[in-house]
Amino acid sequence: MAAPNRTCVFVDQKMQSSPMLLEEPIRMASILEPSKPSFFPAMTKIVGTLGPKSRSIDTISRCLDAGMSVARFDFSWGDPEYHQETLENLRAAIKTTKKLCAVMLDTVGPEVQVVNRTDRPISLEADTLVVLTPDQSKEATPNLLPVNFSELSKAVKKGDTIFIGKYLFTGSETTSVWLEVSEVNGDDVTCLIKNSATLSGSLYTLHVSQIRINLPTLTDKDKEVISTWGVRNNIDFLSLYARHVEDVRHARDFLSKLGDLKQTQVYAKIENIEGLNHFDEILREADGVILSRGNLGIDLPPEKVFLFQKAAIYKCNMAGKPVVVTRVVDTMTDNLRPTRAEATDVANAVLDGSDAILLGAETLRGLYPVETISIVGKICAEAEKVYNQDLYFKKTVKHVGEPMSHLESIASSAVRAAIKVRASVIICFTSSGRAARLIAKYRPTMPVISVVIPQLKTDQLRWTFTGAFEARQSLIIRGLFPMLADPQHPAESKSGANESILKVALDHGKAFGIIKPHDRVVVCQKVGDSSVVKIIELED
Repeated sequence: MAAPNRTCVFVDQKMQSSPMLLEEPIRMASILEPSKPSFFPAMTKIVGTLGPKSRSIDTISRCLDAGMSVARFDFSWGDPEYHQETLENLRAAIKTTKKLCAVMLDTVGPEVQVVNRTDRPISLEADTLVVLTPDQSKEATPNLLPVNFSELSKAVKKGDTIFIGKYLFTGSETTSVWLEVSEVNGDDVTCLIKNSATLSGSLYTLHVSQIRINLPTLTDKDKEVISTWGVRNNIDFLSLYARHVEDVRHARDFLSKLGDLKQTQVYAKIENIEGLNHFDEILREADGVILSRGNLGIDLPPEKVFLFQKAAIYKCNMAGKPVVVTRVVDTMTDNLRPTRAEATDVANAVLDGSDAILLGAETLRGLYPVETISIVGKICAEAEKVYNQDLYFKKTVKHVGEPMSHLESIASSAVRAAIKVRASVIICFTSSGRAARLIAKYRPTMPVISVVIPQLKTDQLRWTFTGAFEARQSLIIRGLFPMLADPQHPAESKSGANESILKVALDHGKAFGIIKPHDRVVVCQKVGDSSVVKIIELED
């Protein structure tokens, strides 16, 4: 994929403050012109949740081809054996498609659930009463719903709002219900049903608006899954419901005692008011942030949701931490096309600065997992074409301030040079992945090929190569496309004469159509003790 053809220009000084580039004068007919095909569906990454409708080798292969680069395994349902079978299918699909894919383990965390052991649908009528009880031995009925949290009656009071639904839909569907607490009687909580709904399935999530649920962030079940399934499969990302910075620290400490999982990155899910209030501290400690808009949309007033999203994404961008947005095309769970609002929402997430879009029910149990990934990728790619990178670059440089760190200066210089010479790609050699992540932080308009050089390390008991984690973990970062190099090639060139690894990277780019004859390429590499940014022009 060559650098996007950015024909949009500014002629009005005032419009330079807009996050979107628009051609002046705006020619509406140009909107209908077909997009040029490219190897990468979009610079923005797509996280797909694998489940019943997306776990076969064939379907996963098509998801990878459509643009999925991270596979999410949601342990709020299904047993480890089920998820292991799905993961083995993912590995087979990776071999078939020759496309890298990272693995994210999503923990259950402090989630309160309604338990329906009969598995029969439960119809709830508006303006009637229903009792929530911690006695899970009782059968779920339209008048009684058992919950898995014994302290619910102590956490709520009369007038509080409770939401119950599967995957926390918006509340407008007939599969989710709003309740208002009318009475607390001992361990039981009596609620007034605000809308008619039918709950189907065995588990539904219960969310109390703006109330702290006194449950551990990492439950015993979470720890067991991480220390067994997670260790066995060397998970790349741990997705964690974070209310305080200590939640992230506790998870990182737990991972540090599990061998190779000390390299696993912790992504903080911000789901409620608590997480919002402690956002800055959580951001400093976490490796990345997931904006779980399903829960946030319930906890926050509707008119504040957009403001939190834009502010949170901006903070993540300036910190150079990946940010992932969820719940963008819910209706594609059952429909082949997104709504107008959803299509616009995806584009706005890209224009706001999101690194990745996370698909949940849409791919887990949706009827059109491949089509969903494809459409979301196409919307992302269109939004990226009008992303005002120049404005973003200036804001980022101003935020970083002076003096810049050595590495930050090199990264920003590489991006500026690549844009000035209209390079088709930036190639960055790295061992830890940090240099490549810093380049991606400045949102270059062209792909960044991160050439990860494995390093040989020892704990005095065994020799191991690093690099695989670092390569896969860049698959969630916007604009970053990794390749794992041969360990015999050093990340640092002592003389500057060793160009063999660069040739491998260029051949890699040519093979995938990213680099063409006469293209300019910006290379970022360490030579001895110095970091070097160089511009090369390719021959035939």
